[in-house]
Amino acid sequence: METGGRFIEILIEIWNKELFSIDESVFKVRTLIILFVSLFLLTFLTSRLRRLLINRVFPRYNLEKGVAVSIATITRYIIVTVGFIVILQASGIDLSALGILLGALGIGIGFGLQNITNNFISGIIILFERPIKVGDRVEVGGITGNVTNISARSTTLLTNDNISVVVPNSDFINSTVINWSLLDRNVRFNFPVGVSYKEDPERVKALLLEVAHDNPGVLRVPKPDVLIDGFGDSSIDLNLRVWTSRFSDRPRVLRSQLYYAIFRKFRENGVEIPFPQRDMHLRSGFEKIGAGDGDEAGNGPE
Repeated sequence: METGGRFIEILIEIWNKELFSIDESVFKVRTLIILFVSLFLLTFLTSRLRRLLINRVFPRYNLEKGVAVSIATITRYIIVTVGFIVILQASGIDLSALGILLGALGIGIGFGLQNITNNFISGIIILFERPIKVGDRVEVGGITGNVTNISARSTTLLTNDNISVVVPNSDFINSTVINWSLLDRNVRFNFPVGVSYKEDPERVKALLLEVAHDNPGVLRVPKPDVLIDGFGDSSIDLNLRVWTSRFSDRPRVLRSQLYYAIFRKFRENGVEIPFPQRDMHLRSGFEKIGAGDGDEAGNGPE
């Protein structure tokens, strides 16, 4: 019994043990424990609230997923900021006494945390201005993929090969970003096609438009069209232009489908797809070599 009482006394002593003080604020073990537990609960609960807003609340108002994620994330940041201040005050910590720590933190940010701070601020700018949002098809730094998550420090892109690429938020602010679906997911693709000079361009145009209309991934409005890009060395160069929303993130799949269909359509209708040709001219006869040339070369009679 005495051992148990002594153990409780030791715990109470540790609980009330003073670690350090800043001005009039005294930091005890219990202060730090309460602070860490409160911050953990704050982070955990706000994370659950963010998912609740995205998955349950905002869908009732028919908000786009990207907009819902941005609003939910900003809401979480605000609650975390206010909750952090309230937790510090409730723990008996004088906020004015943290000036020294904040000053030291500012020096640390100035020297060692520049990139982290830059990415964090860039993440806030992305959430407010929304140059990109979850679900967008973007291209940055040679990487193309769908935006799956925007966090405080980085943005995750999912490529067509199912590879997740984590890109720092500052790259979306400081670099040129191509957003294929900023306004909508309708994208126009161009597919060059070459045919022989003996073919009628109007007939080939009609066949190409048939191929485009038969593909369910090609939009009817805006309508597909065919342009003549020029006259090549061996072919008439045409350009099939189609609009799609289904394949905005898979252009190579649509290209393959259309080219397969074009090849079949051309073969069925006897349309010739040319190959590079070159005309060769042979000169008859040989140039005569003067008698003096042989002597100069040392090949004449001795």
